[in-house]
Amino acid sequence: MHTTDMISSADFDFVIDGQPATLEDIFPGMKPHDRVGIVVRESGGGIGASALIMAAMAKVYDFYRPKLGNTPGKLRIYPEFYVFHVGQRHMDHYWMDIWPPHKEVEVIDDPEQILEAINDRAITRLLVPDTPPVTAVTLYEAIREDQINPSAATFLQETVSSAEQRILSAVAYSSTGRTRRADVLIRSCLAAEQVVIASINSSESLTTEQREQLCAKRDALMEGGRAAETYRRIPFDEAIRMLTTSTLASGVTRRYIALM
Repeated sequence: MHTTDMISSADFDFVIDGQPATLEDIFPGMKPHDRVGIVVRESGGGIGASALIMAAMAKVYDFYRPKLGNTPGKLRIYPEFYVFHVGQRHMDHYWMDIWPPHKEVEVIDDPEQILEAINDRAITRLLVPDTPPVTAVTLYEAIREDQINPSAATFLQETVSSAEQRILSAVAYSSTGRTRRADVLIRSCLAAEQVVIASINSSESLTTEQREQLCAKRDALMEGGRAAETYRRIPFDEAIRMLTTSTLASGVTRRYIALM
């Protein structure tokens, strides 16, 4: 629990549409058992959402704070936050309290398989990279039309329905920390930024050049000693069409198609 003694939810400032706001305005009704998932598709990309991740992490710890500790009788717990690494491992996030390691989930670059992984972890709040949404169809729609559209992301209807019934909030973020058409601004704190830099520097999957580039990105976000990141709240149907830019069905998904 690296951050419990370093960061609280009061260390973050929120602005929505130019007006002061709170985390509740981004994740309405957030509870300690909410499960946050961030989809990452590029090296170090998830740090572009670090302010929101760390603010939500601090909020969860605030629920438990009087009980937390490493001594007998105290509660040792990490929030149920998950990183979905698409295609390959893109960075290590344990300094940001994404722990134990099974919460860093590697998944093949296939829309259906990514959404299945999100469902398997019962994610309730979803962060996706800010890219133009692809066209999406379900297998049932494709079968009705007697063809699988190679330019459309194909999902099982059951997979979509499961996610839609459970995911309460969806947000688009950018790896740069600056999201297009943003309606949300979050100002982080120095302690949170130190944890982000520690994550970059400790990630074995990153090269020295990548670490330098990522640290430069963070420097560009600093305003008055605090990182300022922007986001865009989005509806569920847009979020699942932004899970990946790939519309190719993997061998696993093609087996589903063969069974239909």
